[in-house]
Amino acid sequence: MLPIRRPSPDFEVFRKVLLGERNPLKVHFVELGIDFEVMRLLSKQLMGKEFPSREEANRDKERLFKSGEDVPALLDVEKPYWENLIGFYYHMGYDYAPVWAPSAAFSVKSRVTEDTAILSRGKRSWVEEKEGVITSWEELEEFPWDRINLELQDFFSFISDNLPAGMKTMVGSTLYEMVGERLLGWECMFRNLYLDRGLVREVFDRWGKIVYDNYREAVSHDCVGAIFHADDLGYKKGTMVNPDILREIVFPWFKKYVSLAHEHGKLFLYHCCGNVSQVLDDLIEEVGIDGFHSFQDVIMPVWEFQKKYGEKVATLGGVDVDKLARYDSQSLRKYVRNILGRCLPGRYALGSGNTVANYVSPENYLAMLEEGLAYESSL
Repeated sequence: MLPIRRPSPDFEVFRKVLLGERNPLKVHFVELGIDFEVMRLLSKQLMGKEFPSREEANRDKERLFKSGEDVPALLDVEKPYWENLIGFYYHMGYDYAPVWAPSAAFSVKSRVTEDTAILSRGKRSWVEEKEGVITSWEELEEFPWDRINLELQDFFSFISDNLPAGMKTMVGSTLYEMVGERLLGWECMFRNLYLDRGLVREVFDRWGKIVYDNYREAVSHDCVGAIFHADDLGYKKGTMVNPDILREIVFPWFKKYVSLAHEHGKLFLYHCCGNVSQVLDDLIEEVGIDGFHSFQDVIMPVWEFQKKYGEKVATLGGVDVDKLARYDSQSLRKYVRNILGRCLPGRYALGSGNTVANYVSPENYLAMLEEGLAYESSL
């Protein structure tokens, strides 16, 4: 069944389904992202195509940035990567291809260890938890804020020229995680929320403006159908900080991003890991998101979210990644059918509860999609 020989992407129908303006006539697919290793393997096995990486392009961009030179958003060497990414999502049955809003690569602190995944990339980077690259007002002023945003016209023109008819792209970025993981560092951010909240707020506002400017450029292009913003606010038992801090510092920026999307007739979808039940009403009613993504069964199974919030907001994905990675094919297929039976018809699209990571069996990923294709006869 996969890859689909004659795909028929229709982002406009996908949009209407997520907004509740029409019932789905097929199972629409959604992913925040699929690890490169998964796409490379399946492209080779199913489509007979070599999927080149972006490692060389990323190294070139880092070199240019460190040397103080202008950094282009798109290098010729990475064009085959984007062509193959679009082709992969097209042939796997998606109505869109996700892209991360390009920005300049700056040095960050991270921990590196062996990657033990099924499709290992050799080394895997982990976030440095203690301190990021900004720990004081002096380091804040020294950070190259004015060099982060890139000129995106050529990038989106290239994406537009390579999108098949009916297909769009969805553009993502991050605010809370960027500040917590890379700019301030988690422990530094948590500590300064009480010792120097002004510093934390200033970092959020400066990066928030960078994200806003990137999104403003992105939504001006017709090939962009949605913003798919990603910020993990919680852990298994709750939000990482007091919800009132999110309402004070983070959500005002989210509201600006949502308004920007809606002013241009675009969707605003939101990916958020962790238990955020304390702020879900804020996100839906006050911020105004159009769809919510990222589910773990131990926190809130996707069908429970659909039952409680499905009339107000689209439900995205929900195939628990732990099950996607560990279940045998038969058990996974039964589990996916249960999700489809509980969430459809309705404002729902099928996909993983987070992302299709390189420790997920490619066979299980295909099984999930195949169940979606098979379920269409029930709609």
